Amino acid sequence: MIQKNKWAWIWVPTLYFAQGLPYALVVTVSVIMYKKLGFSNTDLGLYTSLLYIPWVIKPLWSPFVDIKSTKRNWFLSMQLLASLALLAIGFTLPTNIFFVASLACFWMVAFASATNDIATDGYYMIGLTEDRQSFFVGMRSVFYKLANVTGQGLLVILAGYLETKYGDNTKAWSFTMICAGLLMLIFTVINFFATPKFENSKAIILEKPKKFVDVFISFFQKPGMILAITFILFFRLGESQLVKMASPFLLDPTSAGGLGYSTSEVGTIYGTIGVVFLTIGGILGGILISKHGLKRWMLPMLISLNAPNALYALLAITKTTAMWAVTGTVIVEQFGYGFGIAGFMVYLIYIAEGNSKTSHYALATGFMALGMMLPGMISGFMQEWLGYDGFFIWVVLAALPAFFMLKYIKYPANFGKVKNDNE
Repeated sequence: MIQKNKWAWIWVPTLYFAQGLPYALVVTVSVIMYKKLGFSNTDLGLYTSLLYIPWVIKPLWSPFVDIKSTKRNWFLSMQLLASLALLAIGFTLPTNIFFVASLACFWMVAFASATNDIATDGYYMIGLTEDRQSFFVGMRSVFYKLANVTGQGLLVILAGYLETKYGDNTKAWSFTMICAGLLMLIFTVINFFATPKFENSKAIILEKPKKFVDVFISFFQKPGMILAITFILFFRLGESQLVKMASPFLLDPTSAGGLGYSTSEVGTIYGTIGVVFLTIGGILGGILISKHGLKRWMLPMLISLNAPNALYALLAITKTTAMWAVTGTVIVEQFGYGFGIAGFMVYLIYIAEGNSKTSHYALATGFMALGMMLPGMISGFMQEWLGYDGFFIWVVLAALPAFFMLKYIKYPANFGKVKNDNE
């Protein structure tokens, strides 16, 4: 019999680092890489946004992950696949077919990462008792964010250093992606040895869906679900476009309306300092919700997610390139994102309440990914059509539908609040 909570101090950090790293590489680092390899904003906005599709459609195979094999086998296999695909990106970049080959490999990483998310979250729930799940939720968040710092911060800084050293962006990014693949492989090996085989214990009873179709029917039959899905799709309408064009804005020369920063500077400002404040905002948001409940903080969190976008419009309009102004804007935006997204994620947990919680949460996050993918696909076109100043004004206006819908969304006022013993 395998005891729950075994070695949790080891495998919780490493599992969630391995969950966050490939996501950061696919969603953020791919944008910077293709920008530095000479692609237009329209192309990189479209093609990198399509990489969200595996996260959008992952609910289609989430019950399969529950039914077939064990979650440990699933996440180890998917982490290995992501490692090999990242190495393949590095080796194919110097070839004549680098764009098609690297994009196909990024698709493999995205699929592996989305499946790894399902298996890792499921393993977390069966491997820990309920009180330990709450205790380690902060740690899993911190190491997920540290993976973001590593991916869109340290690895981007490395790429910038190599660009300067070699004078060859292709060679620099090839070496960087090989390093990313090796790092992912190291964590796959660590997780192989660190994760106990909980699912082999008779003491573990898994809640397995009876039929695929029952999972989907029960999700859409929940009261107010159509309105809830619409809200999920609109919640990040503005921010999902900004996140695609923020790095190109920093990288583009001033003659093109950008700020003319180097790759290493973007890695430091956006990928390191920014992610640190994103983490602080997320932790603070979780603390406040647990203290007062979701209802009290939903509107302030929606404001904090979207209001900082106006600072990007101010930078673009005034053409300010001062380091303090740019760094301050990124700090405010990333903190606001971390603080605001905390409320959104708790709302998704509420949406998933009831039977088949794991699969329903995958469905909810799938719609969240769709709400990121579709606006992201047009972000590059909108930027090139409107210019950076007009684009960021558009991003601010795109946030308004979510504010309008907020008053119609129903959820318990105290949802997410930690209950006292006497309650």
